[in-house]
Amino acid sequence: MKKEEELNGFIDQGVKITGELEFLNTLRIDGNFVGKIRSKEMLIVGERGVLDGEIEVGTLIVSGTVKGKIRAKDKLEIQRTGKVYADISTGSLLIVEGGIFQGNCEMEFKSQESPQVLEWKAKKA
Repeated sequence: MKKEEELNGFIDQGVKITGELEFLNTLRIDGNFVGKIRSKEMLIVGERGVLDGEIEVGTLIVSGTVKGKIRAKDKLEIQRTGKVYADISTGSLLIVEGGIFQGNCEMEFKSQESPQVLEWKAKKA
């Protein structure tokens, strides 16, 4: 695991925090957070995690529930159990089959080159 991918903090199930949070490296939330979160690195929302507020991070991986406004500069991944009810701005969006997204999405291209065409394929069960 690279240094920037090391888990730097963990908010476990049963913990509720309200306020503003900034962190380095990687933070995982399995509890409940209401407020603002900022980091240039990775935020992981576990299956039992619930976030409500403004999130500005490099990468966001959601297996729980996120509501509010999201800016994931590099990437946003919504996993099979993930639910995102937010307006999002991101460089890359991945929604795994079963994941839920409801809101508006704005894609940010990282270069002046023409955007790549994405091919969507439904995966058969």
